[in-house]
Amino acid sequence: MARTDAEILGREHVDDLDAILAVTNAEVDEAVHVVSDNADTIFTWDYERSRPALGKLYEKAKSSQWNGETDLPWDTPVDQREIIRAHPMTPTVTGLASVGIDLEGTPMARWDDEQWLDWAIERQNWTLSQFLHGEQGALVCTAKIVETVPWIDAKYYAATQVMDEARHVEVFAKYLDTKLAGHYPINHHLKLLLDDIIADSRWDMTYLGMQVMVEGLALAAFGLTYQTTPDPLLKQLLRYVMSDEARHVAFGVLSLKEFYAELSDAELLDRQEFAFEAAVRMRDRFLQQEVWERMGVPVKEAIRVFRQDDPEIKNKDPFQQLLFSKIVPNCKKLGLLDANDGWLRARFDTLGVAQFEDWVDTGEEYELLDEVARDRATAG
Repeated sequence: MARTDAEILGREHVDDLDAILAVTNAEVDEAVHVVSDNADTIFTWDYERSRPALGKLYEKAKSSQWNGETDLPWDTPVDQREIIRAHPMTPTVTGLASVGIDLEGTPMARWDDEQWLDWAIERQNWTLSQFLHGEQGALVCTAKIVETVPWIDAKYYAATQVMDEARHVEVFAKYLDTKLAGHYPINHHLKLLLDDIIADSRWDMTYLGMQVMVEGLALAAFGLTYQTTPDPLLKQLLRYVMSDEARHVAFGVLSLKEFYAELSDAELLDRQEFAFEAAVRMRDRFLQQEVWERMGVPVKEAIRVFRQDDPEIKNKDPFQQLLFSKIVPNCKKLGLLDANDGWLRARFDTLGVAQFEDWVDTGEEYELLDEVARDRATAG
C-alpha cells in the first residue's frame, strides 16, 4: 500500500513553504560529513560480458576521457561582473517592472540595477557551488556502484564514471576558486537527498537516486546554463561535462530497465515513492533561500514577491519545469511513470512536469551529446 505524500515528504502538502524553508543546513562550517553506508560490497567471479548496451557505453567512455587541466582554456579572462551584466536573465529595475513584479514595501524596492547585479552574481556563485557539491555526491555514489552492482559490465562502466566525476569536481572547484567571487555551502535539501542515496542498502536505489534523478536534473540544468551564459570558458566546461553526464544518465537507464522489468508492483511502488521524494527535494532547493539570506532579504517575502509560493504560477515556470525534462522520460522508460495505476505520473502532474514524458530518453541520445569526440574530429 502506498504511503501518503505527508509520510513520504514529512509535511502535509508538497508546497508547504514554511516546512520547506525550515529545512536548513545547520552545519555550514563542517569540512567533513560522514554518512553510514549500509550496502554490501559484491564481488563477481563471472567475467562474461553479457550486456552489449553497457559494453558499448563503456567503449564510448574510454574514448571520450578528457583532461580538466589541459583541455579547457583556463587562460580565458573572466570578469564576472561584466559577464553577469550581459547575461539575459540578470534582472533590472525596468525589466522587473515590465513583467509586473511589484516590489513596493520590500527591501528590494530600493535596489538599483547594480544591486540586482550583485544579487545575480550571488545567484551564480550559489548555482555553481551546488553543481560542485552535487558532482562530489556523484563521485561517492558511483564509487559505491562499483562496489555493489553484481554485473561485471556495470562495474567496468561505473569505474570510468568515477574518473569522470573526479574531473567534474576538479573543474567546478577550479572555476569557482579562480574565476568567481565565492562559494556557498551545500543546500540542505540536496544534502539530505545525497545522504539518503548513500545510506540505502540496495544497489539499484543508488542508480535511481543518482544516475536517473540527480544526474538527470544536472544534465538539464547544465544545458540551460550553457545556452544562456556569455562566458566562453564556462560554455566549454559545460559542453564537456554534459558529454559525460549524458553517458551517466544512460548508464542508469540501461541498467535499471533490465532490473525493473523483473520487480513486483510493491517493489516498483517503493522506487516510485523514492523518485517522487527525490524530485521534490531537488525542486525545493531551487528556491535559493541562501542567496536571499546573504542579500539581507527575508526569504518568504522574496518568494512571495516573485510568486514562487503560488503553485499555479510556480508550475508554469519554464525554467523550473525544464529541469525535469530528462527525468520524466527516463522514468517512463523504466516503467515507473505508469506502474501501480500511474502513481508517479499523478505526482509529476502535481509538480507540473509530466508533459515531458515523450521527450527523448537519455538512453537513446547520449551519442548525440559527445562534444569531446566532435572537437577531436574537428581538430583532426
